[in-house]
Amino acid sequence: MEQNKIVTETDEVVIRFSGDSGDGMQMTGTLFTDTSALFGNGISTFPDYPAEIRAPQGTVSGVSGFQVHFGSKKIYTPGDYCDVLIVMNPAALKANARWLKKGATIICDADTFNEKGIQKAGFKTDDPVSELNLVDYNIVFAPITTMTKEALKDKNMDVKSVVKCKNMFALGICYYIYDMSMEHTFKFLNNKFKKKPEIAEANILVVKAGYNYAANTHQFANRYKIKAAPLAKGKYRSINGNQAAAWGFIAASEKSGRPLFCGSYPITPATAILEELAKRKDLGVKTLQAEDEIAGICTSIGAAYAGNFAVTTTSGPGLSLKSEALGLAVMAELPLVLVDVQRGGPSTGLPTKTEQSDLNQALYGRNGECPLVVMAASTPSNCFDYAFMAGKIAMEHMTPVILLSDGFIANGSEPWKIPAMKDYPEIVPPIITETSDPVFYPYRRDEKRLNRYWALPGTKGLEHRVGGLEKDAVKGNVSHDPANHQVMVNIRAEKVARVADFIPEQEVIGDQSGDLLVVGWGGTFGHLLSAVEELRAEGKSVSLCHVNYINPLPKNIGQILANYKKIVVCELNMGQFANYLKQNFQQFHYHQINKTEGLPFTVVELKEKMLNILSE
Repeated sequence: MEQNKIVTETDEVVIRFSGDSGDGMQMTGTLFTDTSALFGNGISTFPDYPAEIRAPQGTVSGVSGFQVHFGSKKIYTPGDYCDVLIVMNPAALKANARWLKKGATIICDADTFNEKGIQKAGFKTDDPVSELNLVDYNIVFAPITTMTKEALKDKNMDVKSVVKCKNMFALGICYYIYDMSMEHTFKFLNNKFKKKPEIAEANILVVKAGYNYAANTHQFANRYKIKAAPLAKGKYRSINGNQAAAWGFIAASEKSGRPLFCGSYPITPATAILEELAKRKDLGVKTLQAEDEIAGICTSIGAAYAGNFAVTTTSGPGLSLKSEALGLAVMAELPLVLVDVQRGGPSTGLPTKTEQSDLNQALYGRNGECPLVVMAASTPSNCFDYAFMAGKIAMEHMTPVILLSDGFIANGSEPWKIPAMKDYPEIVPPIITETSDPVFYPYRRDEKRLNRYWALPGTKGLEHRVGGLEKDAVKGNVSHDPANHQVMVNIRAEKVARVADFIPEQEVIGDQSGDLLVVGWGGTFGHLLSAVEELRAEGKSVSLCHVNYINPLPKNIGQILANYKKIVVCELNMGQFANYLKQNFQQFHYHQINKTEGLPFTVVELKEKMLNILSE
């Protein structure tokens, strides 16, 4: 029977679920996140996958984590440190001890803290708590595996299947501590295992067992309630960046009237975009899982020539492989969006870890004078908006566009207010159906955008050729004339530069002039905004300029930079955007905050370094 326990209201909490990659921590974290989102909390998540596909069980290299920050206000980051850490084995404790807030609650599966488990985790003694110096923490050793087996003892299930349910026991404990409903999880399990109702029933029983265990033990004396966040009215769902990007492309297809085609090769962490698009045959989406990265982009270029809104998706190593074909798309002046979900490099690098180190490659990584548009999304939900805008720019300006995402926002999730398509601009591709000229001139251009027109194959009278060899500036025939090549190089550069006339001016969060301007781009937005807001609350003159349109830059960037005494550029690389700004605005001095640990920034480290710059 549940003890009388007081439920205390609190503003925000960070929970980290951690265990072996087979312990279901991603599922546990996702279910908790969805329940929190349905209640109306602000949320931000950080799934942290092991870099090794099959690391030895019980070792630190095989630890998988999922961190969720939820609260009664809009949440911008998954949190620096956690209030509650759930660890399913000693290795998870060892890997995550540094991410604990002082006084945090640690819930351990006591059944795994045996001699074998402790040795596998690499502890030198048989006392992990003392070895990690975990003093002043609320540490609960709960027999999670044993209690899971007890809950399912009458279910005639094999031991392996029973143990697989133990993550649901931990989930039930968390639902009790934070006074949350289990109904959404029950509905999810019944739907997921509708063809195997016995599996759904077993998981539901274990969730309830975890809830009841927490209710009936003195170890969880404190319960908490997080009020709903004051979000704008509308219909919300939890969404991650890869889902949002896929749906943004579908929206661009709808608005343009052009069928969507995605030719891609699976690569972490971009694969989910291809998978999400493959589900939408009902919306006319065509997908092809190609045999390699080169084939993926080449099929998309062919689809663009044939009149499709063409997309290809990849991560850093795949962007390298696609670079030659990108040059073909630039030369042929075909609309194409390439999504690069950045990860740690170089080479295979850190496949499951985040980084922002592909910017130089996106800007310059092709042979010849080969300009194209480069953009970057900055939150999981606005991956939808920038995927849509990438499609609009690609089709209306007849140019390839690289859209940069990263592993942090691609896998992270947040509440997303489902938009009305009437609020999004029309996309008007420059499709030509006839010509008044005696012959069709495929490189005759729109005077405003400098785009050539999109003549679809099979249109009578508009027969033409495209390809990788230089073309005559009007007729489109192959040309080796030196003067013509100079003209075409100039036109292709100017066409990309003119995109600046069609993108919004850069905005600044905070005062429009002051002591320090924090500059960022891409997925660092939430951490930079949180650091800037905290510093402003402490009376510091700090503002944020977060850039999404990188090539070309918004027209007012130089004017913004001139309004501040100091500028600091923060990025998860060794200074690529800072160098790009130096190249374009040499008159300013740029401080830098850089990190390449495969992890996002923490607000704590950003604030410390920003304060140091202010005090210099």
